[in-house]
Amino acid sequence: MFENVNGKVVKVDVGMAGGVVARNGAMLFYTGDVSFAPHQIPGGQGMGGMGGVMRLAGRAMAGEHERTMLAQGTGEVHYGFAGLEVHVVHMQPGATLRVEASRLLANTAGLQSSVVSVMSSGGGGGGGGLMGALRGAASGALTGQGMFTTQLSGQGAAVLLAHGGFLELQVGGPNPIVVDPQAFVAAYGNVQTELKTALSWRDAVGRGAGEAMQLHCVGQGVVYVQASEEKL
Repeated sequence: MFENVNGKVVKVDVGMAGGVVARNGAMLFYTGDVSFAPHQIPGGQGMGGMGGVMRLAGRAMAGEHERTMLAQGTGEVHYGFAGLEVHVVHMQPGATLRVEASRLLANTAGLQSSVVSVMSSGGGGGGGGLMGALRGAASGALTGQGMFTTQLSGQGAAVLLAHGGFLELQVGGPNPIVVDPQAFVAAYGNVQTELKTALSWRDAVGRGAGEAMQLHCVGQGVVYVQASEEKL
């Protein structure tokens, strides 16, 4: 699987991994007989009807449109992107990883991928249908998080990106983990997220302090947070 070369670069034996899907521009160099081909956007299939229109709109807002390349063959590939910090998540059967596409560097090709609604996949309480989608869009516009996110499941590995390094926060105690949405990178395991507002009338008129939106994380698993609020 993926192996850290340093804090910003990983390497992987493509043959042993069964192929690797990575964002465009992430391949640094390789050795061996490796081929690269454009890869379908995760979750891009089956987007017909109104659901397809809403999903496309959500992905455009969320940044869930990163172009990806599939590497296959026999050889070793080194990956990195924009000097950002990397972190390898080893996934076990039955667990899911939800991560914004802009914060996903690469994953083994055998993982099942899809684009899911933030409001429905994590128990966000936003409701379904058009109104739920509109609420999700409004939240995404306010926080920098989108209406849709990439979900990976199965057995394999994925590599996350962060600005300023990673914090691993264990979810499962009596109190929720509360995260700034712009610092949120990913959630692994059985983690439900709910976006809540901390706005008061003072914030509305520009006289308040504190974070306007907060992401509450409950359940069992791990939340990955970057040591920065900078968007990737």
